[in-house]
Amino acid sequence: MDENTKKIPLKQYAKNAYKYRYLMQEIVRKNVKLQYRNSFLGIFWTMLQPFLTMLVLVFIFTKVFGKASDGIVCYPVYLLTGRLLYEFYTQSTNRAMRSIRNSASVLKKVYVPKYIYPISNVFSTFITFLISLLVLVFVMAYFLIKNQYTHAYPDLHLSWYIFLSFVPIIFLCIFSTGIGLILSVLNVYFKDIEYIYSVITLMLFYVTPIMYSLKTLHKSGVNAIVMKVLMLNPLYSILEMFRSCVLYCSIWNWNHFFYALGVSIVTLAIGLIVFYKHQDRFILYI
Repeated sequence: MDENTKKIPLKQYAKNAYKYRYLMQEIVRKNVKLQYRNSFLGIFWTMLQPFLTMLVLVFIFTKVFGKASDGIVCYPVYLLTGRLLYEFYTQSTNRAMRSIRNSASVLKKVYVPKYIYPISNVFSTFITFLISLLVLVFVMAYFLIKNQYTHAYPDLHLSWYIFLSFVPIIFLCIFSTGIGLILSVLNVYFKDIEYIYSVITLMLFYVTPIMYSLKTLHKSGVNAIVMKVLMLNPLYSILEMFRSCVLYCSIWNWNHFFYALGVSIVTLAIGLIVFYKHQDRFILYI
């Protein structure tokens, strides 16, 4: 095995990422451009899609299933925060999962650190996620202005805590990168993982409090064991942290903070180790 293709120690990952930073930037730029290449509205779909989805879900869960939104401060903002973070997680992990197979032709011809591809796909999804946050800014601004006249949402106001909202976003990026690395390895050996994971993400959408709150479930008499299982979902802790800063204007629950931090770091570490152990065999299967 020559010097270029031998396994690189984990501690060298960061140095290599810096060495190939321009390649990563180019991959990220290419991914963002390709995402909406043949679309008339282009990058505006990044904001329009979550906004239209929010309108539909708000109508369903306030008019049709009214109890789902009971006790939630400004349900449209609550729903949008959950939807945006969930979409970032699912899109980034799905793209990372397919990245090695999609880059097979390049990997067979030239040496490039293979982990650059899944990580670059997470970063490119992060760029579009940041753009999609603009719709959250507009929706919040609308309700804040409306609140000045109607006082319909007395608990909704701006606070300096909103500047801390980047912390749960960082946790989500770390967690998504770890999951993406693991999935990219599994997808090399077992392509059916794409279909299995699509089912998992669909289930995740419903077990994560995106459209409802766990308080609503508790009031409806859901079993305490089920509640505890739902609270083990890392996305729940990350969502609650984000909503505390953006919607509730308060510091997050520190139990959520330490749980999300621990799970994110452990997941990334596992992802790097799994990827490190299998990267030299990719060429035999793609």
